[in-house]
Amino acid sequence: MTLRGNWNYPASIKFGAGRIAELAEHCKALGMTRPLLVTDPGMAKLPMVGDAIASNAKAGLPTGLFSDVAANPVEANVTAGVAAFKAGGHDGVIALGGGAALDAGKAIAFMTLQTRPIADFEDREDWWTRAVTAGLPPVIAVPTTAGTGSEVGRSSVIIDATQTKKIIFHPRFLPALVIADPELTLGLPPKVTAAVGMDALSHCLEAWCATNFHPMADGIALEGMALVKRWLPVAVADGANIEARAHMLVAATMGATAFQKNLGAMHAMSHPCSARHHTHHGLTNAVVMPYVLMHNRAVLGEKLTALARYLDLPHPSFEAVLRWVLDLRREIGIPHTLGEIGIKMEHVPVLAAEALRDPSSGGNPVAMTAADYDALFRRAIAGKV
Repeated sequence: MTLRGNWNYPASIKFGAGRIAELAEHCKALGMTRPLLVTDPGMAKLPMVGDAIASNAKAGLPTGLFSDVAANPVEANVTAGVAAFKAGGHDGVIALGGGAALDAGKAIAFMTLQTRPIADFEDREDWWTRAVTAGLPPVIAVPTTAGTGSEVGRSSVIIDATQTKKIIFHPRFLPALVIADPELTLGLPPKVTAAVGMDALSHCLEAWCATNFHPMADGIALEGMALVKRWLPVAVADGANIEARAHMLVAATMGATAFQKNLGAMHAMSHPCSARHHTHHGLTNAVVMPYVLMHNRAVLGEKLTALARYLDLPHPSFEAVLRWVLDLRREIGIPHTLGEIGIKMEHVPVLAAEALRDPSSGGNPVAMTAADYDALFRRAIAGKV
């Protein structure tokens, strides 16, 4: 089977090894004449960024570079990116990199026409209807990690001045086109591969566990988890395995598509940790995963038994899924506790309060309280699943 295809769900996706070579062609098809490439400082130093800019220039597309993007993007990054976009006379955005670059690039393109502050487009009720959309510049998303799935998402996660992660939403955040080239993920170190792969799993798993009615998301979530089970250990052990990299890139897009259904307490806990203490988002989701599953155990028996059957786990049950998650984390080197990634007991009161306010909390299959989050954080720090 050739791992190559052109897909149109939920965005237009050009998938396959080597397809970054088509970048200039797709820029032109979208009407770009002077795109701005948005990435992070580390990516900006890599040959793939210079090669993309040079390839565009050769095709008659002068391309600017903006790389002032934090690992967890902040509002100031978006403001600076908008200024760079306007100063350079750009007419489109190429968002290239991991979740941070993709989120920042989408937000920069969106904010080029807005007169309201970005906080006015937080994912609440109908706030998205406030936006100016006529003439928004097109975005091409080029993921270089296989985790967040931001390339097929209709939102960006941006940290505001209060060090709170805000989900900024509009249907037009969805990129006009995605170039999903697994060759661009070959350089990911094993620890990063593990962390972003577990992020993809958390998206699928929380979507599957959410109580909203969305059968399409359920189906996508199930197959996404099957891909993670088969291919994440391979990708971590052998980073040059292009087949494993390709399947994990697909799993990441599937996770972000599935969580249209909803997320839950894993993400509600992870967001304040990364906003306030700069933990890696995917890694934090991986660490808290078994603790949240145990907290939700009373309502997940049927769902996780069905998942265990689909994943062909021995003795299908809630316990089988929990055992698989714990074994997978151990195999790929995920820490067992939040304490190992810098979260301390003294941080818990603030983190618990912010987790309860996080929009993801509302999707948890068990209604959460501040006391629930306080207990969850303390168990995850101490390692008491």
